[in-house]
Amino acid sequence: MPQFILPLLWPPSSPDLYLVDFSMWSILQEKVYKTRITDVDDLKYRIRTEWAKLDHAVIAAVVRQWRDVFQLV
Repeated sequence: MPQFILPLLWPPSSPDLYLVDFSMWSILQEKVYKTRITDVDDLKYRIRTEWAKLDHAVIAAVVRQWRDVFQLV
């Protein structure tokens, strides 16, 4: 959660957070599904592994885009 929004002030199912969710999932999806998935455990492992390897600059860029949308409103 960005520093400018207190976690208590933002409900977890807020539609405003969907932009971040969809952006991050599309990035992860591209990495996770490079090869065939064998089972649910394999999928979970890949998601965790790829998330851990994700460059923090990518996450920062997604959050920056999200902030820019709200500054336009």
